[in-house]
Amino acid sequence: MPKLRSLSGKEVLRILQSFGFHEISRRGSHVKLRREAAGGFKQTLTIPDHPELDRGTIRAIYRQALRYVPETELKPHFYAD
Repeated sequence: MPKLRSLSGKEVLRILQSFGFHEISRRGSHVKLRREAAGGFKQTLTIPDHPELDRGTIRAIYRQALRYVPETELKPHFYAD
């Protein structure tokens, strides 16, 4: 079974930006990302910009991002073989 990687907030932001998300606001250490989907639908995610994210937080971000990004494209960024 693949193991969840240990990631920082900046690494997660870079990963999601590679899928077309861009920063729309920042409040404290939390960054709100958004991208426009086909048909004008807005897809929004909020990411904590911490030096190291807890595994549960990384898993929650991964599950939320799966609503917008196919698992085959997202999984290699979050899981190590």
